[in-house]
Amino acid sequence: MHAKDIMSAPARTVRADAPVGDGVALLERWSITAVPVVEEDGTLVGMLSERDVLRHAAGAGSRLVRDVMGGLPVAAWPDADIADLVAVMVQRDAHTVPIVTEEHVVGVVSRCDVLRTLLPTDEAAQREAQRRLDAYADGRRRWPVTVHDNVATIDGPFDDDTELAVAGALVRTTAGVRTVRVTAKAG
Repeated sequence: MHAKDIMSAPARTVRADAPVGDGVALLERWSITAVPVVEEDGTLVGMLSERDVLRHAAGAGSRLVRDVMGGLPVAAWPDADIADLVAVMVQRDAHTVPIVTEEHVVGVVSRCDVLRTLLPTDEAAQREAQRRLDAYADGRRRWPVTVHDNVATIDGPFDDDTELAVAGALVRTTAGVRTVRVTAKAG
């Protein structure tokens, strides 16, 4: 699994020349702990975290984001392996990692994104399994899927055994699914 598979995109960013209040408003509005800071051309130049704002609480309201932001953060590319990304997050105590392409932020991976992937709920597994099946069916909802206690149930019908096998594999490889049941046969 790669960063692009779990990142939140598009990333919410704040400009370095914006007032600190704009950054705080983003943090509050989206219930996030940090936001990537970019220059006018979209180039990543830092991170603004709740900690940064609190550290500069006195007078922060009259300052620009660039005055209180943390330096250039740990960043990753979309094809970065999740295991490597987690190791860096732990080593650097990073809560949020910007995902960049050519120095421009294309998404972010937070610790919550990683936890949802590693320890998915039935609801998250069902949502991802359904997304995969719908994509396989060219965006149509041909096969409803439910997940309960890590058991996925796919409702058919399927045109043939190949279609059934592919749908089963797509759901079986979804994080949080241990067993797959199919309620209809191919044919």
